[in-house]
Amino acid sequence: MKRWGNMSRTFTRLGKEITIAAKSSGTDPENNPRLRALIQNARAENMPKDNIDRAIKRAVEKDQGDYKEITYEGYGPFGIAIVIDTATDNPTRTVANIRSYFSKHGGSLGTSGSLDFMFDRKSVLRVKPKTGADIEELELELIDYGVDELFADENEWIIYGSYESYGGIQKYLESNGFEIISSGFERIPTDTKELASDQQATLEKLIEKFEDDDDIQSVWHNMKEDAE
Repeated sequence: MKRWGNMSRTFTRLGKEITIAAKSSGTDPENNPRLRALIQNARAENMPKDNIDRAIKRAVEKDQGDYKEITYEGYGPFGIAIVIDTATDNPTRTVANIRSYFSKHGGSLGTSGSLDFMFDRKSVLRVKPKTGADIEELELELIDYGVDELFADENEWIIYGSYESYGGIQKYLESNGFEIISSGFERIPTDTKELASDQQATLEKLIEKFEDDDDIQSVWHNMKEDAE
């Protein structure tokens, strides 16, 4: 049941992102690079085609609420910085819920932009290795497009670049015949804070509460993760 719940939340999150992208730049994926990328992400998550089509259709339906993308920031217990990306049709409800989650778990909601300096926002693209392509040569080529790092992980190559360079990297990869598995943005902490195992468990309860909220798209923090 937990697996199905996670899948449902993933589909809800992707559906909102697809609707927002289609509303802002058009419903034709060929002419909307961001929408095209999100459809790739949805397929990588095995999201049914009907769900994808419905999310695109919602962008042009007059009776649909207008989603706003809003970022909230605050501190969880033990001084852990938390950044929350939301997509909501009711910001009043969303901020009230977020404030409640923080206060009930020993944290506090902060002011917008107060934690920007603690996270680097990066473009992250995962592609299938292309026959005949050399990963080191590709990395050198992509430096001019704002890529910081490229490395191999099992059956994919993972590319990290600046937030602003996303469009250029996507265009290069598509133009040169690379199959993009998924792509998006991550907030990477510039420094991490180590917690004891019981403190980690307390913080994870708060993070889980955020992730269970349908208005919340992603949760980022600077707790040092245990090595796998």
